[in-house]
Amino acid sequence: MRVLSIVHEPGPTGGGGLFEDLVEERGDTLERVVMVQESLSTADPPEQYDAIMVFGGAMHPDQDAEHPWLADEAIFIREAIAREVPLLGVCLGSQLIARAVGANVGPAQSAEVGWYTVHLTDAGLDDPVLGVLPERVDAFEWHYYGFELPVGAELLADNGASRQGYRLGERTWAVQFHPEVTRQMLDHWFVAGKDELPDPARVRRDTEQHLATWNAQGRALCGAFLDYASR
Repeated sequence: MRVLSIVHEPGPTGGGGLFEDLVEERGDTLERVVMVQESLSTADPPEQYDAIMVFGGAMHPDQDAEHPWLADEAIFIREAIAREVPLLGVCLGSQLIARAVGANVGPAQSAEVGWYTVHLTDAGLDDPVLGVLPERVDAFEWHYYGFELPVGAELLADNGASRQGYRLGERTWAVQFHPEVTRQMLDHWFVAGKDELPDPARVRRDTEQHLATWNAQGRALCGAFLDYASR
């Protein structure tokens, strides 16, 4: 398959982490656009890809004044959805998908930075992608914004703080948490974003406890998405 990865910060610690690794391990072709350095004019039209993944970033989905390319990215995402290209959004990516189809995005009632419990809904447990996860997961999160559920979308995952995942139609998935993170990514984030960590020692302890399981679950989720796209 030909898979497009849209990332919002340069370098290996700002990309698609183990999701990009898995694409290449499977023998698929990975193409990457770094939005802060390039534009989507360097990519082909969305329908020429077999799957598209949109990842996170330090910016928020409504900061067009600071990041004018956000509007172009929303248009690209909307076209991918219209063309029924398999699409997976992570954190900022999930918010941009919601924005692209007209759902409200904005500051969440409470930020989530660190490890939080997420529960799959009944629809999530039956879903061909998120359904590979157990009903309860200890998920890594780093977000200040949330999203309203797009019209026609089905809630797949949730917790007390915010909506955590949804499916729109038959080929678009979005998750608020970060199933793509690697240890290298987190080590960098914990230094660069140390002032945002609510309790740095606890976050690091939780990382030691949960990361191996979380990486296995992330690989399963990404694998399920790529399997679905390949069909």
